[in-house]
Amino acid sequence: MPDTTTLGKWLISGGLALALLGGFVWLVGKTGLPLGRLPGDIRIERDGFSFYFPLATSILISVGLTLLLNLVARFFRK
Repeated sequence: MPDTTTLGKWLISGGLALALLGGFVWLVGKTGLPLGRLPGDIRIERDGFSFYFPLATSILISVGLTLLLNLVARFFRK
C-alpha cells in the first residue's frame, strides 16, 4: 500500500494533468489548429465505406504527452 502522501501527490498531479489537457483541447478548438487533419493523417472515402486513421495527430499527441509526463516525473523525483 502506497503512502497516503504519495498517493495524494499522484492524484493532484493527475487532476492537474487532466485540467491542462482539457485546456489544451479547448485552445486547439478555438485557434483552429488542424489536429485531426494533418498531412500524415490517413483518410479513405469510397461509396458506402470510409476509413480514417489520424496517424500524424496521434504521433504529435504522443510526443506532447511524453514530454509532459517526463516533466511531472522530474518534479516528483526531487
